[in-house]
Amino acid sequence: MSDKPFYQDENPTIRLRTWAFGQMVWGAFLAGVCLLGIGIFFGVIYAIGLLLPEESRQTPDPMPRSSLEQPLTVQGNDLA
Repeated sequence: MSDKPFYQDENPTIRLRTWAFGQMVWGAFLAGVCLLGIGIFFGVIYAIGLLLPEESRQTPDPMPRSSLEQPLTVQGNDLA
């Protein structure tokens, strides 16, 4: 082994590339953890939905689609 530190004679460009790659790997790891957390959250919601009784899944929609749709023209208009 040598008495001087390993990084003393290292090229600054290589050191910068190593640091940048390490930052990218750390960011990818954090993104993976967040994605896993979102997947677990949706999995828990799905599992809770499976525990509900069958009757609760067959109820009518509380917000009918007809209230969201609007006619293109007003009745009694020449364009209608």
